[in-house]
Amino acid sequence: MDLVLRPGRADDATECGRICFEAFSGIAREHGFASDFPGADVAAGVCGTLIGHPGFYSVVAELDGRIVGSNFLDERSPVVGVGPITVDPATQNGGIGRRLMHDVMRRAAERQAPGIRLLQSGYHARSFALYAGLGFEFRETLACLQGQPIGGSVPGYGVRAATDADLAACDEVCRKVHGADRSDEVSDAIAMGTARVTEHDGRITGYATDLSFFAHAVGESTDDIRALIAAAPAFGGPGILVPARNSALLQWCLRRGLKVQQLMSLMTIGLYNEPAGAYLPSILY
Repeated sequence: MDLVLRPGRADDATECGRICFEAFSGIAREHGFASDFPGADVAAGVCGTLIGHPGFYSVVAELDGRIVGSNFLDERSPVVGVGPITVDPATQNGGIGRRLMHDVMRRAAERQAPGIRLLQSGYHARSFALYAGLGFEFRETLACLQGQPIGGSVPGYGVRAATDADLAACDEVCRKVHGADRSDEVSDAIAMGTARVTEHDGRITGYATDLSFFAHAVGESTDDIRALIAAAPAFGGPGILVPARNSALLQWCLRRGLKVQQLMSLMTIGLYNEPAGAYLPSILY
């Protein structure tokens, strides 16, 4: 097999997006679930954004000169996040996915990243086996929730748009909960106007880069995350990712009409601290 791995280029976005859409849609349909991507154009937009972003590493697989897969590594924080990784359905089960994973793991090692994380769909047994075989450890189950905006507020917790002046406080909250910050991700979200903070007793106690599939949130308490969810005008993409073991938060969301779309697994290599607070991961981690 004449497989070549190379960096992603801007003109790869359309073909990588097609493969991404077909790969995710195929496995989802096979198990009776909705695809994470509603169309090839949306997947191409995501691939194009990641390829063009200086904080992401991208790798494209070519077989005899034809693109057959891609993978990405979010390098905006000390701990790096993998995905989306996809292989053309016509060439799956031939070792291409493993090669793409080895490539981003090599990249993480070169950068001396203390940890690598990813999320995978609970119904996709083959990907779970691939990641476990590569050394990833299962950490917890996440419930992907979607529905109409909840509205309202949580007494004692104010929510407002985040500004650059809030960045240090957001980093402090993330370090307190996870042991590492995600500063560049928060900076990106502030620049895009999607970041929000919660304030309690006169200080910032939580934040969200957005309430969506590709965004994360961190709070000192479950009430911080409740406040952020309650204030969200919508839940982007397939939805938000709620740790299933946070029963208080999960049940609160379900009572307010959000529905479980699928269950996902958080898997890690290297640095991992049990969260000392509440959080919502992004699909990247």
